[in-house]
Amino acid sequence: MPSKDTPVVIRSARSEDAATCGQICYDAFTAINTAHGFPPDFPQPEVTIALISSLFSDPDCYCVVAEIGGRVVGSNILDESSVIRGVGPITIDPAVQNTGVGRLLMQNVMDRARDRGAAGVRLVQAAFHNRSLSLYTSFGFDVREPLCCLQGRTRERSVPGCHVRPASPADLDACNSLSRRVHGFDCAIELEQAISDGTALVVERGERVTGYTTHLAFFGHSTSETNLDMQALIASVDSFAGPGILVPSRNSALLRWCLQNGLRVVQPMTLMSTGLYNDPVGAWLPSILF
Repeated sequence: MPSKDTPVVIRSARSEDAATCGQICYDAFTAINTAHGFPPDFPQPEVTIALISSLFSDPDCYCVVAEIGGRVVGSNILDESSVIRGVGPITIDPAVQNTGVGRLLMQNVMDRARDRGAAGVRLVQAAFHNRSLSLYTSFGFDVREPLCCLQGRTRERSVPGCHVRPASPADLDACNSLSRRVHGFDCAIELEQAISDGTALVVERGERVTGYTTHLAFFGHSTSETNLDMQALIASVDSFAGPGILVPSRNSALLRWCLQNGLRVVQPMTLMSTGLYNDPVGAWLPSILF
């Protein structure tokens, strides 16, 4: 832990913190990925600065920073747009890692989730990062699903019998109903925002919505009745935003289809949760926060 002479102060994030926290986010993820032989999650600091700035200004996100001696050394974010909260990204300046800063940042958001009556909390961690696995486990998180982050473009560009199109506000009820059947809850706020942003897609079979995605990306989630519907969604785009999509490794049929279609594994990851968790009863791709 930091010495008593330099206590760690956790406070609410401000817009002017975004540049510093974005740089720390880039440095931290690049350092840990490079050390383990994996490509960086983000191509340059400008991307993480824009990401952190967006999250710090999102009214559905609770954002905090850590300071030592008045210097910002890390941040953490709790997505509160659903009854299931999502943690991350949590990042700490490499110069002060392993000093207890991350634990304080996690404790703060977990206290927030508890005080606000969250049904559960979820996160995704890099499977090669032993320290984060240990930290999250100590906070009561359970390993729920091994994941493969995949990137590329499928050889098959469509799936017979499935029609993929942009989602519209008229699809909200059908998509939220599907999410509740598969997961036991919906992500209505996130879905509505994705439709507004133009990143959401739905897949139909027999003129019925059988699947949707908020974005085929690191920060997007997808839900469908069957693997066939999910394959149609995955095949409908030329690339995945960010590092890639997160495919549950235990869904061997879907993962095998992805690999046979030319997608490549970027890195292994792990979905962890505490509180409410239902084993999904359909095909699904979590987001980094889902």
